[in-house]
Amino acid sequence: MATEYIRNALDTTPNASILSPCSCSTFQSASPSASTALYHLFQKITPANANPPLALIVTYLSAAIICLGLFPFYPLKNGLGAAVRQLNWASVGLEVGFLLAYRSGWNISLAAIVANAAVALILVPLGLLFFKDKVTPINLVGVLVCIVGLVMANLK
Repeated sequence: MATEYIRNALDTTPNASILSPCSCSTFQSASPSASTALYHLFQKITPANANPPLALIVTYLSAAIICLGLFPFYPLKNGLGAAVRQLNWASVGLEVGFLLAYRSGWNISLAAIVANAAVALILVPLGLLFFKDKVTPINLVGVLVCIVGLVMANLK
């Protein structure tokens, strides 16, 4: 019973319920925002003299230990080998990128804004080319706002 309750609490699918009658949409919106804010805060306060590879090793080992504790709630359906083949490793670049950006002096108040706006601009053509995304006129206004925002954020 407790395992099922925790699995439901951690489930972020649209029909999952965290606590009745609470809607999980609030959790789905707040959880990534809160964790991303904490992520940037901890990346920024990593001491300047900390070795970047060691910092990432400690981070990933800590995450691995925590995730091992989650296996009872998320069992592997097709075995470890099949699960590993389904993964991608892009998050490593994200970790190194922000750590080095903050290390080089980027402001915590701007780094995520600039990075996310730039990523949005990169993803628009990729979505159009590879995923057949549709872009409406209002979406194009949003793209223009991203471009203006990038220019403004980089003004000294």
